[in-house]
Amino acid sequence: MTGTKPILLAEDNPRDAELALAAMEEQNISDKVVVCQDGAEVLDYLYCRGAFKSRLKGNPVVVFLDLKMPKVTGLEVLRTIKADANLRSIPVVMLTSSREERDLRESYALGANAYVVKPVEFHQFVSAVKELGAFWGVINEPPPEVSRPEK
Repeated sequence: MTGTKPILLAEDNPRDAELALAAMEEQNISDKVVVCQDGAEVLDYLYCRGAFKSRLKGNPVVVFLDLKMPKVTGLEVLRTIKADANLRSIPVVMLTSSREERDLRESYALGANAYVVKPVEFHQFVSAVKELGAFWGVINEPPPEVSRPEK
């Protein structure tokens, strides 16, 4: 993986989060994954606030974002990321069970880099996450960090 930048996994279903981590472990990148259980926690991570106030600065190499999350939806998180000059270069992969055309269209309209429907079958899910983790966490070269203006 490039440097020590983390992968941010936004997943409110503990079973799906556990499966995703197991799949990424096979790529030797699970130790770089930060799991957030709702959209508000994702935004806290990205803006270094709340429980993440003292985390190392810098953006994740990718955000795997579930659509249907408590507190703040995945679409609202995506809208916030893509509207912020310091965050918009972060690749966002919608990783969701939604096959609704409306969700697909809105995700891409808001700037999602990919839209992956979670397979229901266990082995297919693990395989899909393993491939996503390998590409975004190992193969893809992330954009250079956008410098934040000093306050």
